Amino acid sequence: MKEIKIFSPATVANVACGFDVLGFCLDTIGDEMVIRKTEKKGITITKIEGYDLPFEAENNVAGVSALAMYNDLQPDCGFEIEIYKHIKPGSGIGSSSASAVGSVFGINELLGKPLDKTKLTFYAMKGEALASKCEHADNLAPAIFGGFTLVKSVNPLLVLELPTPLDLYATLIHPQIEVKTSEARAILPKEIPLSNAITQWANVGSLVHALHTSDYDLIKESLHDVVIEPYRKQLIPHFDEVKNSVLEVGALGCAISGSGPSIFALSKGETTAKAVQSAMQNVYSKTDIKFETYVSKINVQGIRVI
Repeated sequence: MKEIKIFSPATVANVACGFDVLGFCLDTIGDEMVIRKTEKKGITITKIEGYDLPFEAENNVAGVSALAMYNDLQPDCGFEIEIYKHIKPGSGIGSSSASAVGSVFGINELLGKPLDKTKLTFYAMKGEALASKCEHADNLAPAIFGGFTLVKSVNPLLVLELPTPLDLYATLIHPQIEVKTSEARAILPKEIPLSNAITQWANVGSLVHALHTSDYDLIKESLHDVVIEPYRKQLIPHFDEVKNSVLEVGALGCAISGSGPSIFALSKGETTAKAVQSAMQNVYSKTDIKFETYVSKINVQGIRVI
């Protein structure tokens, strides 16, 4: 196989209570990439459509992750990368991670899959660090493994795959404003009250248990963020209004997707998920801010060949 085309999915990180450790994979939103073997050695980005991103491999998230993997494996060939970017950078649904994951996944496929999913996540972290100024895998892991994941640690890297209840749907609204990951991290406090920490880790433990048991009531009880959301929500116009509106129409929970500005809600069943979508649209349609909304089943496969 000399060439491969892939779908690299968008993801939701943090999942309310799981800052930097929890994430899940989306199905209806993602980038497409073409990876091609070449006789000329090295990593070359030959095409980018959708958004204005650097072509130099060392300045592009996809290029950085690919180079890290390429330099370790030392294959007797090179690779060209084409990026068809559908996830807007700075949207909070894993735009940079989709690029970082796509290049290493594609190269691994063309080399006969020498690396497992954990090792692919390790190399993708090198590219993600270019965008967020630190290595973390809460977006990368669900894109590679699919479904819900928990990053137990990054050094050494350990990713836990969590089960996905069959009737769980995600609804997202992406206000067309930019919140940079680095800025959203800078706004966070260095220390938090012990009482908030206790509440947060109780919610994480409860959510993990709820996913294992498909307990939708417990999912609803667990999707609360007392550590990050109070600070980051000030960067997102009308956040509280959106959250209150979707909870009124039956959402299990609502929180910031990654570092924002996207907001996600989880619902039981597609009918409720679409009612949540209408509630989100109703809030933002009264503003001057352009927006997009999506309804997605949880993608349990992750990144895939198309």
